[in-house]
Amino acid sequence: MNRMVTDTAHLYWNAEWQKADGTSPWAMPEPWAIDHASTLALGSRILDLGAGIGRHALAFVEAGHEVTALDASEAATAAVAAAAFAKGLTVQTVQAPMTDLPFDSASFDHVLAWNVIYHGDESVVRRTLAEVARVLRPGGTFMATMLSARRLPVEQAKAKGREISRNTWVFEGPGDKVHPHYFCTAPDLLSLMWGFEVFTLFDRPHEKPGSWHWHLLAERLA
Repeated sequence: MNRMVTDTAHLYWNAEWQKADGTSPWAMPEPWAIDHASTLALGSRILDLGAGIGRHALAFVEAGHEVTALDASEAATAAVAAAAFAKGLTVQTVQAPMTDLPFDSASFDHVLAWNVIYHGDESVVRRTLAEVARVLRPGGTFMATMLSARRLPVEQAKAKGREISRNTWVFEGPGDKVHPHYFCTAPDLLSLMWGFEVFTLFDRPHEKPGSWHWHLLAERLA
């Protein structure tokens, strides 16, 4: 029996990244991500996983770090490369799936995955987290966001949805949630964090009421 492919949201985002520019909300880096990067030693090797148009990757380079921007979307990696060239910055761009990172083990000091890993079912989340653990050096840090189960009723009030597998939902209508999204509780999330020591975990809305996301900071165990 063929396995259902669920990490397909990059198809939606590829079209969005073709339209995005410096005025897009996706062009503004998140303060928490930048604050943590400022605590890293200069020249730290950072992987921006699901880089989008490069809001964090570019800021990390400007802060003195060595950055790789990875995204499954061709338009995203093209946008990052163009923005880096325009600013005279060096960013390595890689188009690849998050479930199969084309890097050696222990290649990075820090991995950022902002609003990306939950695009798929639980098997996608597990494979991605295993890959993050593999490419991080022992003691390296990992910052990520995940969709909170608290967000699910908000989405259900907006559009008809169905659970296609455990904690994984698709919704009718416009937007990327026609593609599978994984919603989790804190115990769900912590159970997936094999190989990590979680330092910080909190649940808060993003830019609008009801947009609940888990925010986590963890360290790769030896």
